[in-house]
Amino acid sequence: MKMKMGSPNLGYSYHLPSAGWNLKIRNALSQCSDIFSEFNKYIAPAYHHDRCERSVQMRLYSMHKREFVMVFVAFFACFGLAVFIGLTGPPITSTSEQKAHPNGSDMATGPFIMKTPSLSTYSQQLWVIAKLSTLNSDDERYDKSFQVSVSIDGITPDRKLEPFLTAESGHNRTRHLKCERQNCEDFVVAHLGFLHFSHYIITVRFHGLESFHQRYTIRDLTFYFKNYNPAFTQIEIWFRLIFLIATFVVTCWFGNSLRKYHVHDWSIEQKWISLLLPLLILYNNPLFPMIFLINSWIPGMLDAVLQTTFLCAILMFWLCVYHGLRQNERRIATFYLPKLLIVGLLWGAGLTLATWLRCTELEDPTYNYILDTSNYYGFKVFFLTMGGIYGAYLILLILRAYSELRSMPFFDLRLRFLTLLAAVVIGVCALVTARKFGAGVLEDSFASRLSTYYQTSAQFMALYGLLNFYLYTMAYVYAPAVQQVYGQHSSITKDNPSFSMINDSDEEVIYGSDEDSRRPLTRAPRNTDDSD
Repeated sequence: MKMKMGSPNLGYSYHLPSAGWNLKIRNALSQCSDIFSEFNKYIAPAYHHDRCERSVQMRLYSMHKREFVMVFVAFFACFGLAVFIGLTGPPITSTSEQKAHPNGSDMATGPFIMKTPSLSTYSQQLWVIAKLSTLNSDDERYDKSFQVSVSIDGITPDRKLEPFLTAESGHNRTRHLKCERQNCEDFVVAHLGFLHFSHYIITVRFHGLESFHQRYTIRDLTFYFKNYNPAFTQIEIWFRLIFLIATFVVTCWFGNSLRKYHVHDWSIEQKWISLLLPLLILYNNPLFPMIFLINSWIPGMLDAVLQTTFLCAILMFWLCVYHGLRQNERRIATFYLPKLLIVGLLWGAGLTLATWLRCTELEDPTYNYILDTSNYYGFKVFFLTMGGIYGAYLILLILRAYSELRSMPFFDLRLRFLTLLAAVVIGVCALVTARKFGAGVLEDSFASRLSTYYQTSAQFMALYGLLNFYLYTMAYVYAPAVQQVYGQHSSITKDNPSFSMINDSDEEVIYGSDEDSRRPLTRAPRNTDDSD
């Protein structure tokens, strides 16, 4: 802009300097900055921001370091007590043996007729295992395939034989005899997943071992009858009942602590705990004693379904919480559906592995999953693949949550507590699985494979106690705080604690009030020298 200022009395003129392009751009950017400053209250992390929501204040926010230490000490003390009780308890399985007497026939063919020891409903299941020993003295390892034919008759209370499995039914199964020197690996002859009678008469015949017997000479043949220890079954019933009652009390207490708040105001952790606690009741299975009272396989199958459902619910909880802390927009199609698809496939594969073998063995006690490699290992590979996808997705969510929220007050506390407790659960489960379960964790109940032998009931107490105490600890920490922080509306705080942990008193304001969160980040300095 050019202006001319002059006066005939002065006799001179003045020209204003024109602004350059750099100055014009800087002025334009400054104006844009002022405009965005006006809208800063809408893009600053205030309570109406997309990543923030109003929620019930959790006890987690008001806990001191001493309280955190005491919570974890109590958790490990209860878990250690459960493991100690398991270590002092009876073995899970009991075994009796019987030498084979071929009754004048060849040791390589049979028949071998045996009567099982006395069984009760507390015995739950029965495995019949055979073990051979030879007179071979060569340093040679050999694998011989042969056929096993089994017929089973049950003894009724009035001492009559009732056919349970006849040899004419076509139940001839292939087995592999793996030997080294004089010792041979044991192999499963039959597995009864449900016991209808207290005694059985089992007749076993071998086909295809004649040439093996001529070359190596079968010296001894021993049959082992393995079943669940009735003493362990009683402990299982009692402790399931104890965990069931404790879970019911914790569920009622947690629900009562939240009943005065609207569901919309609950945090995502509180919503999930209110769902997981009823599922934990089903995991402890109020109908478990029906397995021993009803002459049916349905209660046992229902128990496997409930356990698989609860474990998958825990997996779903971890995915939703780690993702839900970062965003408040949790739509079914974009937020829940991908997670539900991954966990649902895991649930289907796990349930199939847990029930398919059992269902098949109920129809055919001589069935062996090792022989059905095309189907069994297909499900096993699918289960492991989906487990790998789930693990990668969970790690991604954890890393993103820590990268975005670790510097926000109280969000880092929620992440640390959730991650530490989950790491303890995963670590203990992996340790128990690696030491005692092996590949049997993917099979029927506790010990589908006879190579999995449990010295004590500590593994049962470790897993059941761990999952129950895990939920109890989270219910305590995520319950509403006893003393709220501010005013009449102290029952509701913002899900971003940096803008919610406030008090009506100005002296106790820690992170600022709502009005402070709405103000622009840059304020015009006041001239303290001005006076009236």
